[in-house]
Parts: sequence; structure tokens; C-alpha cells
Amino acid sequence: MPVPPRSPAPHPRDRRRRKPLPKERRRKQDERPHWGMRAATTVSVLVLAAGGIGHAMVTSMNTQIARVDPFKDMKNRPEAESGRGMNVLLVGTDGRDKITRAEKDKYRLGGAPCHCTDTVMLVHVSEDRNRASVVSLPRDSYAELPEHTDETTGDHHKPHPVKLNAAYAEGGPALTTRTVEHMTGVKIDHYLEVDFTSFMKTVDVLGGVDICTTTPLKDSYTGLDLAPGTHRLGGGEALQYVRSRHIDGASDLGRMQRQQRFLAAFIARATGSGALLNPVKFREVAGTLLGSVRADSGFGTTEMLALGQAMRGFTPASSEFTSVPIGKMSFQVKGIGSTLKWDAAKSKKLFQTLREDRPLAVQRPKRARGKPVEVSPEQIKVQVDNGTRGAGLGKRVDAALRATGFRTTGIPGNGVRRDLTRTLVTYDPRWDRSAQSLAAALPGCELKAVKGQGRTMRVTAGADYRAVTRVEAQDAYQGEFGVATGDQVVCP
Repeated sequence: MPVPPRSPAPHPRDRRRRKPLPKERRRKQDERPHWGMRAATTVSVLVLAAGGIGHAMVTSMNTQIARVDPFKDMKNRPEAESGRGMNVLLVGTDGRDKITRAEKDKYRLGGAPCHCTDTVMLVHVSEDRNRASVVSLPRDSYAELPEHTDETTGDHHKPHPVKLNAAYAEGGPALTTRTVEHMTGVKIDHYLEVDFTSFMKTVDVLGGVDICTTTPLKDSYTGLDLAPGTHRLGGGEALQYVRSRHIDGASDLGRMQRQQRFLAAFIARATGSGALLNPVKFREVAGTLLGSVRADSGFGTTEMLALGQAMRGFTPASSEFTSVPIGKMSFQVKGIGSTLKWDAAKSKKLFQTLREDRPLAVQRPKRARGKPVEVSPEQIKVQVDNGTRGAGLGKRVDAALRATGFRTTGIPGNGVRRDLTRTLVTYDPRWDRSAQSLAAALPGCELKAVKGQGRTMRVTAGADYRAVTRVEAQDAYQGEFGVATGDQVVCP
């Protein structure tokens, strides 16, 4: 009989509310900035607005952008893919020293500003300018810095392992760019860096952005408190939304998905309201934003106009979002601590898809929606056993569950009991939400908690089995390594 593998920790959606961290440690972890969308907001304004505004206006604003050289002394770079689109590295930095004390208190932005990055996104714009693919790179990703000189101390360093967000602290934009290119194999064409102050102000200038949720979103660390429904968030509230990482146990990975969801909502707001086609409103939006932007010298007026003209038909459906696949959630590195280790095979395939200018989202034929559940079948591991004397039942149930999306072992076994009249699902209570999702696919089954069973659910098929009911998660980001298009995550 196959033995389910143990898992060191429950799936994020199954975790209970954790015991609060000690005060000092909590301050260190949670008072740092998590404002990814200020970078995303920059791209939205630049590429969406330029197509509808006069050349003279855009040219005058070009002088507001501070310049940086992220490609300084770079050698052995990935080969450029001719005719394969454009790649932009977006980096979000801390700018809390530029906001008022009242804003800091209201939106819980305590602590001193840091010379660091908490958001790194790789944006690929297709050659035909009909699609933008956004890949979030977790700040705690395991990375190996190339040989370099520390910008702060002047010390020369040999290659060494770090968390990805340390690249900026040690070597600024150039080292960050080199590190990302080395990790992804994708040649970066342009670099954009924004601080979070522009994020708050730009959202306010647009009149807010609509966010909808089917479940309560509450984070005592940031002050976020949203009831189920649709909410129009101003700059400060939006900042709370994209910072929050103590909502559902998914920590930074859940936070990245909310950042991506907000970018889709921002695009919908900007394109749907017509604000960016109004010269007065455009000047207000762009002027607010560009004052805190740094970019490479090659990303100027000509590039903005060409890109904007090409993307005039850009909509939320034109964008797709994902995060780099993670192979090990807690990869311990001496002297660094816990890091996120990328899945080598899956991440390689992801970045190869970008290099080849192909869409990341799988185009599936439309079909009737399944029964809504909290946890996606693609995230649930299942071992199937036959609990009857009927030959082949385990194999049929395994195949039916797999066809619905569950990650079955593909090796059904025989249960201890061979006279089971009612299908039995046993599960570790730490994964109770996953168990409920599986039970929804097997109507009438019996649920039994077994402490210490681990992450893998066990289904022992009984004589009552007839068929598997198709289920799907309400959250469009669900899936083993989900990709969502913008139209899937914006409010109806």
C-alpha cells in the first residue's frame, strides 16, 4: 500500500491563525514596506497613457524621470531574442521618509526607511503589443550574487548566496539586474524603479480603484479590514491591501497575488474611466507618478509613445499574472536563514515561454463552472484505495479525480477494509479546508480526521461511489502554480 509523503507544513489556506510574533521581531518583519503596486502602477500609466496624449506633453514629462544605469559593466548577458517582445524589470523601493507623520500613523507605516527592495517583477510585453505577462519574483528567493563591489561599503565580494532583495542593498540597480538575468536567463531591456509614495498619490488622483472579495480580508498588522463585497480603495487603503501578508497564511505569496490583482484593477480603472485620454487628467496622473520614478536612459519619450500607440487596445484581458514556481518553501541557508528555492524545471519552462513570446495562461475551452470550493483541486494531493472487492474501482476513482484536477498518485491501492459501503476520506486536521474541497467532489462521503497523516488526502472508495463532481476554486489564482488573466480577477 502506498504511503503518503509527509509534509513539513500545511497548505496556506489550511493554516490556523498563528500565535503573534514577539513585538521586536514583528516590527522587523512587518514594518518594512510591501508596496509592489507602485512599480506596477508606473508601467500602467506609461504604456497606457502615451498612446492617447500628444508628443509635446509626454516629452515635457520625460525630464521628470530620474535616470539610472542598471546595465553598467554588464558582461555575459543572455542573448537578445529578436522579434520576441520587450522585457522590463520593475523594482519597488522604500520611500516612507516622504510621507507625513499622520499618514504613517493612519496606515501603520512605522519604522525607518530602508535601502532595499520588497518587490521585484519581470514584465514581458509581447512583440505584437497585445499581451503583457507579469511574473512576481519573491523577495526571499534564494539567489546567488555574482562577483561585485558593495555600493555602500566599497568592499569587493566574490559570488555568494543571499535572498533576492539583498542584491539591491549590496549593488543597487546594476547588481539587481545582473542577478535577475542570471536567475531567469531573460535579457532585461528596460529598468523601472519606483517608491511607494507615488503609489498612494496616483491612486487618489485616479479617484480610487475597485477591489472585490468573496471572503473577509483582515490584517491587524496593516489595519486592512474589508468585508465581502466590492470596495473602492483610495491610496492609503490600497497601500494596506497590497502590503498585507497576514490574511490567509499565504504570507508573501498571497501578498504577491493581491498585488497582481490590484494591477489588473488599476488597468481596468484607468482604461474604463477615460482618465488617461483626458490631457488635463493625464498630466495630473503622470506628473504625480513620474516625480518618484527612476529608469534606464533608453526608456524615454520615443519608447513611451511607440509602446503606448501599439497598446491602445490594451485591456485587463490582455494581461496575465503569475509568480515564479517554488520548489521548496523553506530552504535553509547558513547565515541567511529560510529562503524560497525555485522549482528548477518549472521555472526554466516559465522563463523559456517568456523568451519565446508565448502566453503563460492556458487557453481552455469554455465549460460549465464547477461547484465552488476554497482550495483548488490542483493543490490537493490524493491517494486512492479500493475499499470493496470489486476489481478496478480504485483505478476508476483515481482517474476521475485526476481528470477533475486533483493531484492523485496514479497508483491506487487496496484498502484495509474490503467491505466498505460508504466512501471514506481521511485527512490530517491541519488540512481541513483541502479535505472539505475533496469531499465536495465525492458527495455523500464520510470525512475522518487522522492526526499526523500529513498533506496527502486518502480516499478509500466504497460501494456507494458513482462519480466525481467537478469542483473549482473561486479564486482565479488557484492551481498548482496558477496564472490568472486580468479579466478573471477584476470586479464584475
